[in-house]
Amino acid sequence: MPDTRELTKHTEDINELLARYGVKFGLYKNGVFKEQLFPFDAIPRVISAADFAELERGLKQRVMALNCFIADIYGEKKIIRDKVVPEEFVFDSPGYLAQCEGTKPPKGIWSHISGIDLVQAKDGSWFILEDNLRVPSGASYPMIARELCRRASPRTFQTNGVAENRDYAALLRSAMDHVNTGGCTVILTPGRYNAAYFEHSYLAEKTGAHLVTGSELTVEDGFLWFNGYDGRKERVGTVYRRISDDYLDPMSFRADSLIGIPHIYEVFRQGNVALMNAPGNGVADDKGIYYFVPRMIKYYLGEEPVLNNAPTYLPYYEKDMQYVLEKFDSLVLKDVAEAGGYGVVFGSKMTKEQKADFIALLRKEPRRFIAQEVIDFRDLDIMENGEAVPRKADLRAFVLMGEEPMVWKSGLTRFSRNPDSFIVNSSQGGGFKDTWVLSH
Repeated sequence: MPDTRELTKHTEDINELLARYGVKFGLYKNGVFKEQLFPFDAIPRVISAADFAELERGLKQRVMALNCFIADIYGEKKIIRDKVVPEEFVFDSPGYLAQCEGTKPPKGIWSHISGIDLVQAKDGSWFILEDNLRVPSGASYPMIARELCRRASPRTFQTNGVAENRDYAALLRSAMDHVNTGGCTVILTPGRYNAAYFEHSYLAEKTGAHLVTGSELTVEDGFLWFNGYDGRKERVGTVYRRISDDYLDPMSFRADSLIGIPHIYEVFRQGNVALMNAPGNGVADDKGIYYFVPRMIKYYLGEEPVLNNAPTYLPYYEKDMQYVLEKFDSLVLKDVAEAGGYGVVFGSKMTKEQKADFIALLRKEPRRFIAQEVIDFRDLDIMENGEAVPRKADLRAFVLMGEEPMVWKSGLTRFSRNPDSFIVNSSQGGGFKDTWVLSH
């Protein structure tokens, strides 16, 4: 194992610098926007070169299949016709957008940046928990943390053979350039009060893209234009959008959106601008659709999945419903429309009344939930009050799609600060670590 003792002495200093640089995330609670620090723990997650090679193979395979699925759903719908995925399961998905029917994004790519959440069981095997394709965030945190760790303890990185993680901006820029339709590249942010605004500004700085809000972009003559502060207009070829589908274009989606750009979707459909990630790709990161990803891999690629889903059940199917009711106390149940650790409940932690109410809702709305076995995933040590203590942790791996899928040799490791909790999301009070992929 790498020696990180010198580095961990600087945990407090690194957190102070993260606070000074504004490395925060925002939360709306009771209608009030609050920013809070994302606590960093300097003991890294370490992944061997051999383990990462297997992860890389499985992640590339999964993202390729997901891209095939989205293209198929908005195109010929073969997977529905062949009854691999039920029709109503697709069209009832909150991520499915009828407006995207017949759309062909530049270079045929729907998910340019995918954040795939995994956990490692105690036997060392990895399980996919979730696919995040719409607006996955989190890459900026390990990027800046590694930069500060290198500054605090350069010797640690000279002696431990850790793969470089400063190439994320180059990978992102190459994905942006690959689909560019002619013009500059912009990162579209909802603005200062978005939860991930730090990331938007940081990635713009690192990639050389313009950081813009909707008010700085206009559509004219079938093209998208960036209106600079000096009055100059510049054609836009790629938009890395950090705005949800609903708010992107008031002419095509929510008419009350004040942060979108009127007619941008029309320009996209005409092939005159690339939108990263493409609107409508949320049909593939619905937690219910997740159940079918292993089948997609076999269907589109003719391969067995390299990485497994967590054992998952769909109450939509009567057989699965019966299993869920029989094993209720040992399962975790998730609302397919929720994110950020919300809508997750453990059967074992419900009162008798809560259980009865939930089962009644489950019977009434079976499409709304999935159930999963609780994986006793590996604890990672964190420093707390000067001593190392074990906590649950997951990994968000980032896969970028250019000419071919590219897996970043790093990732966002999130951990629970509560010793009794499996939920690691930042919105639920979790912290984060750097992820070291060993170079040999």
